Amino acid sequence: MKSNTKREILSWVLTIGLAFIIAMLIRTYIFELVDVPTGSMLDTIELNDKFVELKFIYRFEPIKRGDIVVFKYPDDPSVSFVKRVIGIGGDTIEIKNGILYRNGVPVKEPYLKEPMNKNETFGPYKVPPNHYFMLGDNRNQSLDSRYWKNKYVSRDAIMGKIVFRIWPLSRFGTMVGK
Repeated sequence: MKSNTKREILSWVLTIGLAFIIAMLIRTYIFELVDVPTGSMLDTIELNDKFVELKFIYRFEPIKRGDIVVFKYPDDPSVSFVKRVIGIGGDTIEIKNGILYRNGVPVKEPYLKEPMNKNETFGPYKVPPNHYFMLGDNRNQSLDSRYWKNKYVSRDAIMGKIVFRIWPLSRFGTMVGK
């Protein structure tokens, strides 16, 4: 009887251990749940919304302008940020009188919470290869590339793409095209 008990305990330990390893692999390489505790992405992302971040997607497709991504903050890599990709390597980004220009052309931004302050003037910034310029959708209340010491996010610092909102249930759904 003791032998059966030992085998049963060992079976449970192995099952729990395997489940833990599988969960860690999924969280590390496939997806992770993310919450956004600040208002820098309002109204696209509300305070404390919860999302699925796909970690592997950029192995199969390039990072695109307009993607909402999770990345390591360039001025403190121990902190993760969520922002919108505005410029990719080679782009010139400039804000004149509250209007965003990419490569000299005004950018249409229907996702903005409100128009930028008309006094806003930044840049021009030339985005280096394999780097990205990030802005929050709530431009008047966002700590983003405009204000960082290290203005650009390297490709290696991007952890994944926000693709699906899971909370609150009233806003449940895909983030594609948002």
